[in-house]
Amino acid sequence: MMIDLLRQRRSIRKFTSEKIPAEFIQVLTEAALRSPSSKGNKPWEFILVDDPDLLEQLSEVKKSGSAFLKNAPLGIVVCADSTQSDVWIEDCSIAATIIQLEAESLGLGSCWIQFRNRYYNDGKTCEARIQELLGMAEHIKVLSIIAIGYPAESKPSVPSENLLKERIKYNRWA
Repeated sequence: MMIDLLRQRRSIRKFTSEKIPAEFIQVLTEAALRSPSSKGNKPWEFILVDDPDLLEQLSEVKKSGSAFLKNAPLGIVVCADSTQSDVWIEDCSIAATIIQLEAESLGLGSCWIQFRNRYYNDGKTCEARIQELLGMAEHIKVLSIIAIGYPAESKPSVPSENLLKERIKYNRWA
């Protein structure tokens, strides 16, 4: 059941060096390509990165919160052709979530790395640096990179009593 995946999925930032089997990568890409999008526009694009040198360079794009990417066997850059849709951010967010849930179902760990609206240095955005590293056109916008691999850490599920149930409203705000 989907709820079981949601209960066990945690952000994993430590990975073993074990390679991800080709058939798992195929399943992950199929899941990404089956992601829904507004009006069926499918503006999303995915760049699979498994080159260790490139993963290390990508791990250095943001000052904090991305260093663990260098030790992941796979990074999936979730991006979109911004000329195809004004809601590319939402479409890519759905796809990124589906990728993470599929990774969990395969026994893999994952973690979303936020790059949108972040800076590489004083004069360059993370997005511009990623575009430069990956040879991307300027109209291809980067939402995130999903680090994926076999977990080298274990995290407990969040107990039901810790869920923010006060954030659920019925019919009206108050």
